[in-house]
Amino acid sequence: QVRLVESGGGLVQAGGSLRLSCAASGLTLSNYAMGWFRQAPGKDREFVAGMSWNGGRTYYKDSVKGRFTISRDNAKNTVYLQMNRLIPEDTALYYCAAPQGPWTNYATEYGYWGQGTQVTVSS
Repeated sequence: QVRLVESGGGLVQAGGSLRLSCAASGLTLSNYAMGWFRQAPGKDREFVAGMSWNGGRTYYKDSVKGRFTISRDNAKNTVYLQMNRLIPEDTALYYCAAPQGPWTNYATEYGYWGQGTQVTVSS
């Protein structure tokens, strides 16, 4: 059974940092592209950051470029999202996900999802 479990969310002041983790079981992350998505109340789920299956390419939503970094530890079978210089607009439920094919920023192409971790940025 495939499980993705996010952790690391919380309440932080604007300008602060958080590191989200996504631990996988039943699935070897080094064989999959990965993505981080977020969903704020009343809004659609949106792509935030992604990584190709071999880690050679990374992708970011324009508004997080230079602030967020996606990375992977194959030995721990875990993907991370380092978030710096957080702003209130980053407040959302953050999900990690794995697509069943090549990397894409379309959430509908992702077959494996975690339960999400809440990030709240206060002004």
